[in-house]
Amino acid sequence: MNYAKKSLGQNFLIDKNIIKKIVSLIKIKNQNIIEIGPGKGALTDEIISREPKSLILIEKDTELAKELNKRFSKNKSIKVYNEDILKFNFGIIKNHKFNVFGNLPYNISSQILIKFLRLKKWPPNFKNIIFMFQKELAEKIIGKFPSRNYGRLSIISNFRLKILKKFLISSNCFFPKPKINSMIIHFQPYKNNFFKIKNIKTLENVTKILFSNKRKMINKNIKKILNEKEINKLKIKINLRPADLNPEIYYKISEVYENK
Repeated sequence: MNYAKKSLGQNFLIDKNIIKKIVSLIKIKNQNIIEIGPGKGALTDEIISREPKSLILIEKDTELAKELNKRFSKNKSIKVYNEDILKFNFGIIKNHKFNVFGNLPYNISSQILIKFLRLKKWPPNFKNIIFMFQKELAEKIIGKFPSRNYGRLSIISNFRLKILKKFLISSNCFFPKPKINSMIIHFQPYKNNFFKIKNIKTLENVTKILFSNKRKMINKNIKKILNEKEINKLKIKINLRPADLNPEIYYKISEVYENK
């Protein structure tokens, strides 16, 4: 198959220098690796050349999965799953520590990130997560407080994931060439967190309520979450906009809200 399917958001990475740069972010030799959306195997070949202990490939496209299975059928350390990553059961890899690579389809990349953030077992069985996003989305994920990119996604992502490195990738490095540039982000899961939020969905709900009117003060929406006594105890200034509250405030609000 020599074409990309728009319905699956396929843009194949073809620049060999960029491929080497991505794979060089972590040690591969004797490590367990997962690759999400391997496509035609450009990144896969570079990973294999560095002798991983095992390699799991998760590819939704049936034709591409068949091609990958055919290519690597004699290699017992490689397993190909023809599955949708959003439905994939990570329970099958519970006995190993993995490093994850993903050239994520633009149309579902945020959903894939949220799937990882929602894993019940934390810290998870992943040592490193290296994902490629469209540049605009990546900037929202890494958005610092205070900045125009700071918001729900950066608050939720940074609660569980530490950003180690990032770099831009030109649209010229793909086929077919997308209209936008991409960004690689290298994450590591936080092993411990000062804030004891049991369920990440609590933080999702809190940020959803408070960011529902981004340009307005939080004075009305905060009362949907906390009572007057709780607001005063946390010393929350209700005349601020959602983006004026630092991440720690959202984590504190979520702790209280979860234990109500």
